[in-house]
Formats: sequence, C-alpha cells, structure tokens
Amino acid sequence: MSAAHQLATRPDPVARARSIAPAIAAAADRIEAGSAIPPDLLDRLHEAALFRALLPHSLGGDETRPATYVRMMEVIAGADASTAWCIGQNSGCSMASAYMEPAAARRIWGDDPRAALAWGAGPQGTAKVVPGGYVVTGTWNFASGGRNATWIGGHSRVVEPDGSLRRWPSGDLVERSMLFPKAAVTMTENWNVMGLRGTGSDTYAVNEVFVPDEHTVIRDNPPDRRETGTLYRFTTTNLYASGFGAVALGIARAMLDAFRALAADKTPQALSQRLAENTAIQKEAALAEAKLTAARALLLNTLEETWVDVVVSGALTVEQRMRIRLAATFATHQAREVADFAYHEAGATAIFAANPFERRFRDINTVTQQVQARSAHFETVGAHILGLSPSLRFV
Repeated sequence: MSAAHQLATRPDPVARARSIAPAIAAAADRIEAGSAIPPDLLDRLHEAALFRALLPHSLGGDETRPATYVRMMEVIAGADASTAWCIGQNSGCSMASAYMEPAAARRIWGDDPRAALAWGAGPQGTAKVVPGGYVVTGTWNFASGGRNATWIGGHSRVVEPDGSLRRWPSGDLVERSMLFPKAAVTMTENWNVMGLRGTGSDTYAVNEVFVPDEHTVIRDNPPDRRETGTLYRFTTTNLYASGFGAVALGIARAMLDAFRALAADKTPQALSQRLAENTAIQKEAALAEAKLTAARALLLNTLEETWVDVVVSGALTVEQRMRIRLAATFATHQAREVADFAYHEAGATAIFAANPFERRFRDINTVTQQVQARSAHFETVGAHILGLSPSLRFV
C-alpha cells in the first residue's frame, strides 16, 4: 500500500485519539512513575500516527486543521495530560518542517515513521558560522517529550566569523534553531516537579557540535516557507498556544465528569444530602459547565473562522493572531477554574492518588505555569484592542 493511500484512508486524528485513549489512561501510573511514555504505549502512539498531526502531507503527515488538532489534544489530555503534552510539544516542533530544505525534512520525518523532534525553551545556545553550517554550544531546559524524541533542537544566537551577533535589519538578534540527532546531545534527567511528571522535560547540552545548514531553521519566517498549505500560514506559537490550551480543557473536562459521577453517590460526613442534592453545588456545577463549554467554543470557533478566512486571503493577520492568543489563554485559565471547583468540592476524596482528581489537579496547575498560559498575554491582547502595538513574540 502506498504512503499516499495510507494517508488518504487513515482515520482523522480525533478518531485515532479516541481509539487509543483507554490504553493511554491505563498507562497513566507508569507514565508518571517513569517520567516518560513507556515503550509499549509509544509503539501504539506511533502506530496511530498521533505525532504526525501537524506534519505536511508531503512527509506523511495529516496537515490537519488547527481546530481538529485541538479536539485531538483534548481527547488525549483527558486520558493522560503528560502524554498529551509530549505530543503537543513534538507536534509544535514538527511545524519547523515547513521551513526547511525538503530533503532535510524528509531525512528527519519522512523516512522515519517514529520521528519526533523536541527542544527546550529560549535561545540558550550560540551557533558559530563555519563553512557549510554552524558549530553549536549550549544548554537548554524544558525538553518536553525529549525522552521519546529522535531529534533534539536548540534555539541559538548566530555568531558571525568576526565574533559579532547576527541581527535582522530591525536590529533584533537572529534566532536560529539547530537540529541534532538525539545521540549528539547530552541529556540530564532532572525533571523532578509537581505535575506533568511524565513529560520528562529534561535539560540537555551540546558542546562544539557541527550542524549542517540544511539542519537549521528560522521558524515562522515567511521567506523560508516551503509548504503552501493553509496550516503553515498559522505560526508555531498559534499551535503551541492552542494545543496546550486543549490540554487544559481536556484535564478540566475529565475532572468535571469525575466530579459529576462522585456527586451522584457521595454524602459528605455529618451531612444528610448527597453532593448532587446540594443547591450551592448545583449552581457551581452549572457555572463550571458553562465556563468550560464557552471557553472551548471560543477556541474552536476562533480557529475555524480564522482557517476559513486564511483559505481565502492566504495570510494570517495580526488581528487574527491576537484572537487566537486570547482564545487559547482564556481556555487555559477557565479550565483551571473548573478544575479547582471539581477538586475542592470532591473533598477528601480528591487527595488520594487512586482517585481521578489528585494527579489532574497537579497537572493543570503545572500547565498554567508554562509560558503559553501566562496571564500577561491578556495584557498583550488588551493593548492591541486599545490601539497600541505590543510585542508579537508570543502571539
């Protein structure tokens, strides 16, 4: 069967996620204990091609619409947030393929159905210009999904042969992402955290490693874009923000559903009513449902409306980027409020690891600490709404 036929007949990513969600949920304890997706589950995730949702068709990917991607991520997060986070990180990184030399992108993703790229935060490396490429040195943190990755990236400042830093015409420093085979990096397993423990978001380093030019990329730089599909008019940040917002929505939905099931049976100690019969809780449950449904609808509708507009215009505007940022950040924060309600009203039931609240509560409160969830994003969007020109770095 040809690769094109396999792609054409492959179920959509949401259906694939739903089919494997029970296996993900069953492995959740092992994922957390091992700070990584275990090999048997990783095999199944690759068989379901869940790491390939944002890859171009030319590399055997789904090149899926952002709204579909969000729905896929919700399903996975409802089963296990760390697995969803790893898939979201590796998927966001795979957007770089649209800006690379096609032959190099094929070597990384097209020739390996188990390919996954991970990278850490910020331009923490230096890349010295040499004939044919760069010599790279640096240390990066937060390599989510790095333990299941086949390639590792490092965002770096470019150092010219004369020792100066490369700049854009605007004067801003150039940031270029260097891609290394995983064997070229030194990984330090130091992910000892409150939540999202299964992401294995470790520290890694390289020292004087040569990287050929074709294995480097400037993300989201329109002149370098090689793929013409509508998906690649969206920025990497758009998909990171939306995907991680979906993780929060999936966690909150699972917690709210678990609370509904608990409330039907639990009568708190020294009280005569089941939780479900408490009028104060009835009100808060309704508001929680409204918050979660509204936040999800805003994110999905914003992404779908933007997709339709970009199909026609061929370009993503600053206004549309701001709307995606607002919807994704709002989804994350509303989801946390819903999760807080479910956790606290579940009472002592929620503190036991065997019950469906404790880990999810830790996970969602870790999601909200990541850069894509920072509340300062509301300030950025608000400044734009009020006619100012805020930075677009995280938009």
